[in-house]
Amino acid sequence: MIERGNLAQQEHIFRIIRTEYYVKNFALHKPPNIPSHDVPLEEKYIYHVDSTGATITAGCCVNLIYKYCEKLPKDRYYMPKPSFDVALKDGSYQCTLIMPPNAAFRTIVGPPSSTCNLANQLVSLEACKKLHQLGEFNDHLVPLTEEPTNIDTAVTDGKCLSGPGTTKRKELHGTINVHGLSGNWIHESETVTLNTYRFDFVCDQEDEVYAGFVLLMESALDDDVANSKINLFLIPNKMVYTTVTPCGKIQLNKEQLRKGKLFQEFFFNGIFGKLFHGSRMSGLQREFIFRKGYEIQWSSDNMYLLLPLRHTSHVQCDLNIQWEAVASCSDAVKHLRNLYLEDGNLNYENLSPNKRNKGEEIIHLANRSLHFSSVKNSVVLSLHTGRIYSVLDLILDTTADDSFDEMYNGKASPFASFVDYYHQKYGIVIQHPGQPLLLLKQSHNAHNLLFSKLKYLDGSTGNPLLLEKEQIHARVPPELLIHIDVTTDILKSFYLLPSVMHRLQSLMLASQLRSDIGYTLHIPSSLILEAITTLRCCETFSLERLELLGDSVLKYVIGCDLFLRYPMKHEGHLSDMRSTAVCNATLHKHGIWRSLQGYVRDSAFDPRRWVAPGQISLRPFPCTCGVETASVPFCGRYISDDPSFVVGKPCDRGHRWICSKTLSDCVEALVGAYYVGGGITAALWVMRWFGIDIRCDMNLVQKVKSNASHLCYLSKLKDIEELEAKLKYNFSVKSLLLEAITHPSLQELGVDYCYQRLEFLGDSVLDLLITRHLYASHTDVDPGELTDLRSALVSNENFAQAVVRNNIHNHLQHGSGILLEQITEYLRFSFECTRNENEFLQQATCKVPKVLGDIMESITGAIFIDVNFNVDMVWKIVEPLLSPMITPDKLALPPYRELLELCSHLGCFINSKCTSKGEELIIEMTVQLRDELLIAQGHDRNRKSANAKAAARILVHLKKRGLSLKQCLSKAKQLDTVSSELQSQLTSLETRLGYPDVDGRLSLEGLSSVGETVVLPLKMDKGGPRTALFRLCKILQWPIPKFEFVEQRFRTPIILDGVTTTNFNSFVSTITLHIPDVTVITLQGDQRTDKKSSQDSASLIMLEKLQELKVCICKMQQQSGMDHIS
Repeated sequence: MIERGNLAQQEHIFRIIRTEYYVKNFALHKPPNIPSHDVPLEEKYIYHVDSTGATITAGCCVNLIYKYCEKLPKDRYYMPKPSFDVALKDGSYQCTLIMPPNAAFRTIVGPPSSTCNLANQLVSLEACKKLHQLGEFNDHLVPLTEEPTNIDTAVTDGKCLSGPGTTKRKELHGTINVHGLSGNWIHESETVTLNTYRFDFVCDQEDEVYAGFVLLMESALDDDVANSKINLFLIPNKMVYTTVTPCGKIQLNKEQLRKGKLFQEFFFNGIFGKLFHGSRMSGLQREFIFRKGYEIQWSSDNMYLLLPLRHTSHVQCDLNIQWEAVASCSDAVKHLRNLYLEDGNLNYENLSPNKRNKGEEIIHLANRSLHFSSVKNSVVLSLHTGRIYSVLDLILDTTADDSFDEMYNGKASPFASFVDYYHQKYGIVIQHPGQPLLLLKQSHNAHNLLFSKLKYLDGSTGNPLLLEKEQIHARVPPELLIHIDVTTDILKSFYLLPSVMHRLQSLMLASQLRSDIGYTLHIPSSLILEAITTLRCCETFSLERLELLGDSVLKYVIGCDLFLRYPMKHEGHLSDMRSTAVCNATLHKHGIWRSLQGYVRDSAFDPRRWVAPGQISLRPFPCTCGVETASVPFCGRYISDDPSFVVGKPCDRGHRWICSKTLSDCVEALVGAYYVGGGITAALWVMRWFGIDIRCDMNLVQKVKSNASHLCYLSKLKDIEELEAKLKYNFSVKSLLLEAITHPSLQELGVDYCYQRLEFLGDSVLDLLITRHLYASHTDVDPGELTDLRSALVSNENFAQAVVRNNIHNHLQHGSGILLEQITEYLRFSFECTRNENEFLQQATCKVPKVLGDIMESITGAIFIDVNFNVDMVWKIVEPLLSPMITPDKLALPPYRELLELCSHLGCFINSKCTSKGEELIIEMTVQLRDELLIAQGHDRNRKSANAKAAARILVHLKKRGLSLKQCLSKAKQLDTVSSELQSQLTSLETRLGYPDVDGRLSLEGLSSVGETVVLPLKMDKGGPRTALFRLCKILQWPIPKFEFVEQRFRTPIILDGVTTTNFNSFVSTITLHIPDVTVITLQGDQRTDKKSSQDSASLIMLEKLQELKVCICKMQQQSGMDHIS
């Protein structure tokens, strides 16, 4: 007796019977006297491959044929094997080898032989020769299905163990410049003609007005880029809608170019940079960037002008540049040159000599005098900082002689008055201290305004999560300010321009890639931009959705091509070839060949590092990789799997580390983008552009239909007609439907066809149709959820349910009693499951015969051929069969996956251990809640099934306690958010927050969950303490600690540990650790300059406390250098 369904035992018995058959057959048919020359000599009966030197003898060919058949597609109901038919004729033995129907050929006849055994060997030798010639054996004479995937490992230095297209492998790549922005026209001595593109800004709040700008550049933008619409998200609840409009060409003379160039340099450096370099504190001589004899160099790779426009009430097609505002910069620069001496000190003789008379409503600035009414909302430049401000108001009751009562780094100011402050800090002597001070709105860094507005909203309430930071205003004596004749709406627009230009440059890059691909129809540049933008960019779009669609398109096109190109290859071989063609390693190779890595956008827009032409960068990131060019050679030196390498952060040359899989994802996304924009024809074009070998000879479809029409279906005509009625489609070639419902087990009864090849084709077609449907129907669904939806809809379980729901399973043609029993058992179990309220246990225990899902795919493949590869017509027939489809609100994840995600939300860890009892595996799973330990077991012969059953029971326990994944997702809020109440409670950084601390007398006795002290590796670089603490919690099965933080802003750079930093914000984090059934420990970390570092500080203090309590011992490890680039 053998165990039902045990393939290993079946194969073992089969080998014993086969060996017994050969021994008996050889003994019965062996002639009494065998001439010595008839003995099969190795030298005589061999097959040799010259290219590799591989050689086989007739003696080993029989086993090789059996090995080949073992690799053919099979299931538990059918095992493909060869059959040897030996006939005695004219005193010689001749063997006919009959191969399984899904082999490369069916029969072959061997040469006459003196013995039966030799006849078997020689026909096997001839079969091996033919299999090699047909490509079923490789040049090493090994069945091709055994050949490992050919991963290109030539590009490696031996240090990187991860292959191409993997997540762990990181590669250093350069970036491709936007060719449309290059030029040298800014230095032209004659008149230049430039293309113009108008920017109009409309805010959703009526009282907010922004000035329009015009972009002037040498190259012409593509139409879709030149008519872009860009949404900018301003905190807390403000949006600015940006419209780009082409306005033809304009001619600028030499003087206009000079003034426009100076305007751009003046404002971008004055707002986002510095007009003065060096200071008394740094010890470097103070230098004006517009000093005589010095000129700011413009890069020829990045050349354009941005000039302000007048407000117009008519359509945005005309240009009215505010040349007065542009010219005002020249006056301001001229005045500054007169005010500063060559040594950088202020020339007081050139300051405004006017002294304000008591009672007059006149304010005397450094370069002019203004009436009180004209000062408010004016734009000024400070002499001491070189920064541009807008004037909010006059402080009539405060002068420079009054007390300087500003907070200074959280402490009282050391300066007696404003006069004292400017003299000590800047060496400036206030000449007219009696004038009222001006209240100024400080300029600030540009922000990334391309973040999604939804990131700032609470999903459950719709309230803003992030509030606008409290503004800190400056009070400055008027004589230190130069008036600039521009309006505040121009100044406000400057803060929008970095984000607008970044998006426009990205669209130009996408347009440039579109030109390289060269397809005749115009695929929208926005689609191509989406395909090269990763999640790391934090935009409102990313490649995830297009990647999902592109993956299905690739699978579909290559599946169809292989099906038509190789009519004699079996389903297993075709699947292997398709998997190799669409695997990440292959797609990575195609992407590298087309230099796609230079186009990939893999980091969030950092406006602090963005610079306009003529702007001097304050945050340089020098290149340390040793590559002098913008592109990086693809070689092993620039490939690594070191996890400490920072991905996506570019140096000043544009070199950045990219995850190798990202390139494969972009290839898929680009295929998806072209499919969306231009259909299957466009997708084929871009696939061929990548070098993917696609032929898709549609003439072969008729040949497939012709071959299928030779099958005799008359005996099954009634069955076929009944099935056609259920499908609501009549086949033109009914033999296709017969083939689609014929199981391979009938091949043992002499049937020479089965559904396996049609199943392979239908799998590709259904994958595309369902993914396309989801992409179009669920535009607002998260890409991760979309992936889960597709997985559920294309699963074998879903297809099997559709087959049973439409009673298609009754038409399955098979010859296996075991299969019939399993289908009957599944039908009974499905009926019981519909009455079972426990969805988790139902999912975990319901086993589906794969055959039921297979015939859904094979019938789809048959329909696809019958309608001449018309996917739209196939969808009309198949969609009703698959309906009702799973929707996002009804999507049920596999139990263990759902438990993982739920525990992630709850901050819990899952522990499981596996034991065996006979042939049954027992999984014991535990989840520690705050003060309760949940335990469940799962039993099954399969580990995955046992794991699912245990997880399902844990989920039931959690649901009884009111904890579910849907509930957690609906209540999810962004972590690490500062509440306004908490921030208002903070009065000083010197004051410790009043959180309860752990009692110092707490000892190991109360920590019942700790068996022995845990030795914990600890790295002190960023993220190290948090990682160590989370690891400890996982080992001890404690809930993940929670963090809260408080942020405080200062007017001057903060000082930490006696060192002055470049940061104006400080963070203090508080950590709360719940030890189940013991206590809650709450501690506060030290002041840090960023949120994550403050969490590291709190984690480190918590680890020190736990070490005191003998819970753990922290072993320091060497830092990994997180920020190096090479």
